[in-house]
Amino acid sequence: MNMISPKLDKNVALIVGPTASGKSALALEIAKKQPSVIINADSAQVYRDLRILSARPSDDEMDGIEHQLFGYIDGSEACSAARWADDAKTAIAAAHDRDRLPILVGGTGMYVRVLLDGIAPIPEIVPEIRATIRKMELLEAYRALAELDPVSASRLHPTDTTRIQRALEVVRSTGKPLDHWHQQKTGGIAGEIRLHPLILLPPREWLYQRCDLRLHQMIEEGAAEEVETLLSRNLPAEQPVMRAIGVPDISGWLTGDLTEETAVERAQAATRQYAKRQYTWFRNQCPAEWPRIEEPLNNHFDDIIETLLRN
Repeated sequence: MNMISPKLDKNVALIVGPTASGKSALALEIAKKQPSVIINADSAQVYRDLRILSARPSDDEMDGIEHQLFGYIDGSEACSAARWADDAKTAIAAAHDRDRLPILVGGTGMYVRVLLDGIAPIPEIVPEIRATIRKMELLEAYRALAELDPVSASRLHPTDTTRIQRALEVVRSTGKPLDHWHQQKTGGIAGEIRLHPLILLPPREWLYQRCDLRLHQMIEEGAAEEVETLLSRNLPAEQPVMRAIGVPDISGWLTGDLTEETAVERAQAATRQYAKRQYTWFRNQCPAEWPRIEEPLNNHFDDIIETLLRN
């Protein structure tokens, strides 16, 4: 394979797709052929407390390849897409300075979107407006949004509480609808790099079987002990790390509210649902020209890597 010059052309590889689709294995294979730095783009894998349940690569699995932004944030903090994007820009620039290929790998589409396209400069929401909206009945909030920002209302499901509240907060607080702010996005790096994207979208039944099997492997590797350690920190229930997939279910098992079997089944179901959402997001939200692989990788990496880095 002909190697490329990351520093000269600002090349960046991007591998995205649902959980358990084989992203990490492919990233490692690229890094073995091309001097690289693998950069995490998964919102759960940023947390130090969740190596097992987030499927973060272990030291052995990293195989001596440099990894960045994995397990670098304490669970007592909340990582936003904006924070991650700033950290990713720094990691990408550092890799380019050493003529190493940054390989972004992960399943959090919003992180990738903010990094590439930038973020809307929405002013701070007026606290009194936020408090008023949070007290409103959902139907009342949706009707108010339909009146003030019909475009956002038409895009949202009437039961999507979080996004309805957010859109209504923005239009009431700033006087401008969400679309106005989204058109003002700044800080994206898409125009500054040569992107080599790849979306993994394997058959769903194959993917779901992988998700179920991996949950059992996580339990064998000590997922319950990981959650027990996390619970001992007495972090607020609303912290993202406490709401990560598998944590609430295993917590119920540890406290005796659930049997081990029920906890595992619920965690598996939550993982499959998450994979389904990711699958839908990447299939529909990514640019149509981004290459897609819709079959299991099955360790046939060479042709994929050649095509990815040639594009």
